[in-house]
Amino acid sequence: MLRRVLLSMSRSRRVRHIVETAPVSRSVVARFVAGTSAEEAVAATRTLLDKGLLASMDHLGEDTLDLQQATDVRDAYLRLLELLAAGGLTPGAEVSVKLSAVGQALPDVGEKVAVENARTICHAARNAGTTVTVDMEDHTTTDSTLGILRELRKDFPETGGVLQAYLRRTEADCRDLAYEGSRVRLCKGAYNEPESVAFTDRLDVDKSYVRCLKVLMAGEGYPMVATHDPRLVEAAQALAAQAGREKGSYEFQMLYGIRPDEQRRLAAEGHPVRVYVPYGQEWYGYLMRRLAERPANLTFFLRSLLSTK
Repeated sequence: MLRRVLLSMSRSRRVRHIVETAPVSRSVVARFVAGTSAEEAVAATRTLLDKGLLASMDHLGEDTLDLQQATDVRDAYLRLLELLAAGGLTPGAEVSVKLSAVGQALPDVGEKVAVENARTICHAARNAGTTVTVDMEDHTTTDSTLGILRELRKDFPETGGVLQAYLRRTEADCRDLAYEGSRVRLCKGAYNEPESVAFTDRLDVDKSYVRCLKVLMAGEGYPMVATHDPRLVEAAQALAAQAGREKGSYEFQMLYGIRPDEQRRLAAEGHPVRVYVPYGQEWYGYLMRRLAERPANLTFFLRSLLSTK
């Protein structure tokens, strides 16, 4: 129930205004968000790479309904890629792009604009020596997002995709995407979805995650295991061994600020570990979804609120 409330709040303008204008210390947001500027995010990414980790950088923002705003987000990614290349941080750092942030939700022309902007970002990423992963959002955009991913992979086959285990359709989508050269990030999912399309019980979500991961590990692609759950980390390693995969033929992914000790432990064991690094002014929706995922995150946030003067 608490999770559903928090996820509903993530898209509430009124609650967003209250949270954004509350006297919350910068350290609260800084735990989960690597700054508001590209320069701050690049500095945080350099620190991660120096520790033997990888990074996938996300310029925060979604549900763009203004053409100029979509263009501005595209240009922000181009600037970010310039900074990464200039700093010698590629290919250790790639970028993650939400299609709704680059125009997908625009009336009538959304998919066309999103494809054009994403293609421009993919081209810049290739020139910078790195890659793009296309993020997945709520279930109403899944078919559109997968269609755009297929279109981008015609010219940029290195482009990664994301699937969400809590959706009932995802096991079938995994089969479709488990081909040679395909990069697929499998996560649990962090949107407030109806039971008709998504598993709502935590155990059912975990079972779906394992089924989906089994498909990806047995396939010809490159699985990207996005989880902080110790049981699923162990399951991933077992499924990889069962499929005859060596370390380096798949990777783990975790969020910035969550289980950093585990990130370093897995990297020390020889696993590629990529940290999802969000940055930018539009941090509210992202933060609320992180609070919904783990009660410990909410406790940390509320304690910080109470201690802020």
